[in-house]
Amino acid sequence: MLGNRTMAPEWHDIDAVMLAWPHAKTDWAPWLDEARATYINVVSAVNRNNAGVIMLCAPEDIESLKALLPENAKVLIIPASYNDTWMRDYGFITCKDADGNGSPVEFRFNGWGNKFDASEDNLANQRYLAALCKAVLRSSPVVAEGGALEIDEEGHLLSTAQCLLNPERNDDMSLSAYADAFKDMLGCRKVTVLQHGHLEGDDTDGHIDTLVRFTPDKGLVIQACNNRPHDSHYEGLKALCDECALELPEHAQFHLPLPHIENEEGDRLPASYANYLICNNAILLPVYGEHEDAEAIDIVQKAHPNHTVEPIDCSVLVKQYGSLHCISMQVPTNTLKDSIIATLNKGVTLHAPN
Repeated sequence: MLGNRTMAPEWHDIDAVMLAWPHAKTDWAPWLDEARATYINVVSAVNRNNAGVIMLCAPEDIESLKALLPENAKVLIIPASYNDTWMRDYGFITCKDADGNGSPVEFRFNGWGNKFDASEDNLANQRYLAALCKAVLRSSPVVAEGGALEIDEEGHLLSTAQCLLNPERNDDMSLSAYADAFKDMLGCRKVTVLQHGHLEGDDTDGHIDTLVRFTPDKGLVIQACNNRPHDSHYEGLKALCDECALELPEHAQFHLPLPHIENEEGDRLPASYANYLICNNAILLPVYGEHEDAEAIDIVQKAHPNHTVEPIDCSVLVKQYGSLHCISMQVPTNTLKDSIIATLNKGVTLHAPN
C-alpha cells in the first residue's frame, strides 16, 4: 500500500508538464506542421503559467524543435523513442504524501486495449522519465491509462465501465478488483465507475477525461449535449448527467455544449471541451473553431472561478481523436529532482542523463 500517498488532483501546483513531440513516424504525419504548431502553443501557455515542459523528442527532430521554440522557453528535451504522443496515457501519475512530496506511479499501457502498437510508449517511464524524479517509480502489471482516472481532494476516483471492462486490457478483471488495484497504487479512498457516456470516434473506450472532471470546490464539469437534443449523443450524455447526480448528489454540475466535427471522410470526431489541462492558476481549454467555443469558455470559467481560462486551438488534435489533456501529463511540485528543476529554469536544454 502507498500509506498516506494519494494521487494528486490536477489543480495542485505543478512544476512541469510532460509532452512528446509529434514526429513523422506517428499518426500526425498528414498534419505534422499543424500539430507541431499546436504543441508550441501549448508549451508557451504552460511556461506562461509558471511550469516548465519536459519534452520527449526523436533524436532526428531535436534541432528543428529547438528552432521552433520561443527564445524564453523553459523546455527540457529528452532524446527518446516512442510510438505516439498521448502522454496522458503512458506518462507517470504522481501520488503525494501528507508533506506534499511526489512519487511516480505507472500502470501498464497496451495501446488502449491492443488497438495500436505501444511497446515503446510502455517503456517511456522506465527509460526516460522515472530518473527525473526524487522517488522511485512504482509499477503495476494492471493495464490502465491516465486519461481513464480522475480524482478529487478527498481521494474519490472516477473512471468508466466501458473502458475498464474492455477484455483487451485486463481480460475479465472485475470492477471490484480494479478498485482494489487503484486503492493500492493510487491511495484513493473511494472508486466510482460510471456506466454511461461515450463520444463517437473515441478509441479509448470512453476515457473519463473526455466526459467528467472534478473541480476543486465540489463541482463536476460534464461533457453534455443539451445544445443538440437530436444528436446521437444526447441520450447517452443525458444519462451520464443523471448518473452523476445520483452518484455525487452534493456536486454542482456544469454542462458543456457538444460541438459537431467530422473528418474529411465524414466520420464524427470525439471533440470534447472537458479535455482541458489545469496548469497552476490557469485552465488550458481546447477549442475547435466552432460556435460552441464561447459557451464552453464561459462554463469552464464559472466552474473554476479562481482560475484563468486560456483557450488553445486544438482542431488538429481532434483529427487524431484526442485533445489537449490527452497529449499532456502534469508533474506536481516536489516530485522532480532539484537538478531537473534547475535545468528547466535555464531555458531550452538537452537532457544529459547521469
